[in-house]
Amino acid sequence: MKKVTFYLMMMVLSLSVVPTQMLAAEKTPTSVSNNPKEVPAEVKVLLNRLDEIKAMDKSSLNSSEKKELRKEVRAIKAELKSTGNGIYLSVGAIIIVILLLILLL
Repeated sequence: MKKVTFYLMMMVLSLSVVPTQMLAAEKTPTSVSNNPKEVPAEVKVLLNRLDEIKAMDKSSLNSSEKKELRKEVRAIKAELKSTGNGIYLSVGAIIIVILLLILLL
């Protein structure tokens, strides 16, 4: 029984690693499409505010105003990071999940 699961795991690992390496070697560079993804309105507002802050003349501001601007920039950047509503799984995590499913079923 242990040999069968070992061979099955080795077969799954070899089939998942080898084709991806072969595909990476065969790909040719493609041109970047001129069709960018549409940016939501809230994100545009935040990006515009960041551009405004970058364009400001900060030499005339006192330290407390500069501190408030820094806090605002950090808050905007944190909000922009949180708008990327994706779930990312690494290849290693996917392999572990598959192996656990195989072993437990």
